[in-house]
Amino acid sequence: MRFLLTDEQREFGRTLDGMLGASGTPDVIRAWAAGDHKPGRALWARLAEAGVFGLAVPEKYDGMGLLPVELTVAFTELGRHAVPGPLVETVAAAAFLDRLGDAAVAGDRLAGIASGEAVVSLCANAPYALDADAADAVFVIEDDTVRLTERHGPVQASLDPARRLSRPLEGTVLARGPAVTAAAAHALVVARLATAAQSLGVGRALLAETVSYVGQRTQFKVPIGSFQAVKHRLADALIALEFAQPLVHAAALAVAANAPSAGRETAAAKVAAGEAAYATARTALQLHGALGYTDELDLSLWIRKARALRDAWGTPSECRARVLGD
Repeated sequence: MRFLLTDEQREFGRTLDGMLGASGTPDVIRAWAAGDHKPGRALWARLAEAGVFGLAVPEKYDGMGLLPVELTVAFTELGRHAVPGPLVETVAAAAFLDRLGDAAVAGDRLAGIASGEAVVSLCANAPYALDADAADAVFVIEDDTVRLTERHGPVQASLDPARRLSRPLEGTVLARGPAVTAAAAHALVVARLATAAQSLGVGRALLAETVSYVGQRTQFKVPIGSFQAVKHRLADALIALEFAQPLVHAAALAVAANAPSAGRETAAAKVAAGEAAYATARTALQLHGALGYTDELDLSLWIRKARALRDAWGTPSECRARVLGD
């Protein structure tokens, strides 16, 4: 089993990092949170052009097939830059449609996801859909039934303002039966893997920003980063993120191999990465003197996302139960 990324995979990550770093994502996030999706859709198109969404779409629909390792590389960078939108939901929807195996249902929609022309959300046995107001369509899975809807209720308040939640309304039934249940289980695995990678990226961004800040802020005429207590908090955050990294990579390899343990390993990766990012967010908030709560400071965008991602696609207790249940 290879745990090191290839040169091509590293270069892919660096390319995305450079592109997103020049995209002014804090302004895009704030516009998205306010209901202005135009900057976000423009960034979405650039991500599609870079091949991000094609990583979950089969080649016959103009994608590259499901490439879990490359998907984690991409979503780590998306998390590092806190890119808004139903990113996880779109790749999970692609995985669902592919596994469903119904060409009449999947064909044009998968091609649209790969090209970036279709922004979709996936609501699986949950009351709210993410960013339904920005999505072209929402796939709603309830037990063994999947339906497609373009209508939704009012947007609800969320801990992360850039994660806009609303109840999907009635739509057209696309399929029923055991194939839907199996495809939904596969989509959950992909969603948890992508969320884990996204959390890892958020945590790394928070840690880097906090390390920079404590080197600049002074107390008693010395940087607070020189204090032993501060060093310990940062070291704990770094260790948690470093321990989560191989779990995320191992989960990606399990998904790539279609291993029976993939569900358990993605759950373990998600709980480790989600808890690490959340702990890092708490450390960042404290060491910034609670200024991270303020809307004026970009750090708040990452802190709020870390908390929301911790529970998305399975709370820590649900993921732990999945790990222990196998």
